Amino acid sequence: MKRRLHLGTAAWIILALIILWPVTNWGLIHAVWHADLPACREARGLGACWGVIAEKHRMLLFGRYPFDEQWRACLATLLIVTMLLMGCWRRLWNRFGVASAAVMLAAAVCLMAGGVAGLSPVPTKEWGGLPLTLLISLGGTLLAFPFAILLALGRRSALPLLRSLCTIYIELVRGVPLISLLFLAAFLFPMLLPPSVHIDILPRVILTIAGFGAAYLAEVIRAGLQAIPASQAEAARALGMREWQLNVYIILPQALRTALPALVNNFVGIFKDTSLISIVSLHELTGALAISLGGDADWRSFYLEGYLFVASVYWVFCFGISRFARSMEKRLQGSRQASSDPQR
Repeated sequence: MKRRLHLGTAAWIILALIILWPVTNWGLIHAVWHADLPACREARGLGACWGVIAEKHRMLLFGRYPFDEQWRACLATLLIVTMLLMGCWRRLWNRFGVASAAVMLAAAVCLMAGGVAGLSPVPTKEWGGLPLTLLISLGGTLLAFPFAILLALGRRSALPLLRSLCTIYIELVRGVPLISLLFLAAFLFPMLLPPSVHIDILPRVILTIAGFGAAYLAEVIRAGLQAIPASQAEAARALGMREWQLNVYIILPQALRTALPALVNNFVGIFKDTSLISIVSLHELTGALAISLGGDADWRSFYLEGYLFVASVYWVFCFGISRFARSMEKRLQGSRQASSDPQR
């Protein structure tokens, strides 16, 4: 048995070396790391041209945002990332932390939009790159989550009309591709409004992504609600608790804890779905890559390195979300064991 195990381990090591060595050779050893176009052309087929990232990094990260004002986009990105990191610190899960996060988010939006504190206004169609990706994914998630809770509770409601409306919404939205909803929000919805009413495309896109994500999150939350024994609700009602107290203090905390892995999976999906907004002329990371290389014939052939860079940025944020969720699962599991152990 041990011999078979050693043979299997050796086979996997050999297979890994066979696969990883060409990748390492191409991506590291023979790669060009500086913005040298002749050197990149000479290394084509032998090594990666990471010089395209050095040459186009500002366009990749900030899109068509005015070049002289990109410090604002950079500072807005740092504020959003700081806010997300603060959310990972449990000691800041209080009113001060929520207020600080709200101020940082508002400051990031003001920096991007301008028109205040002497900053020149920048229309949302010129926003792009990483700050736009973070703003849309964050806004979509913050709006989708409470809406999903209402949909999940509504689908389990005893009121037939409310239950039917929530069910129709969830099934209708889940059966339609996000691309089609983005097209409706960007092009059809303005035609339905009076000529004097104008809603910017950015909030329309955020609301669309939030509504789309809420339909999926609602089913995940509903699954968590169904996992709670009915006896708990009956005991709470026997104690005189109202329905909102029952849901807020007993049912929802347990349901969300049970559904946490699936919820995180949907949050990651919402973050990655922002890559579709380039079809409505909002250039996030992938859209910024297209406009930065599409108009430059010299660097256009190095799309692979550009997409690998964008993929690495997405992976870093998705991996961070996954690790944070894993730490929350361990913490909640530990608190559950502590509460169930009478000796503690």
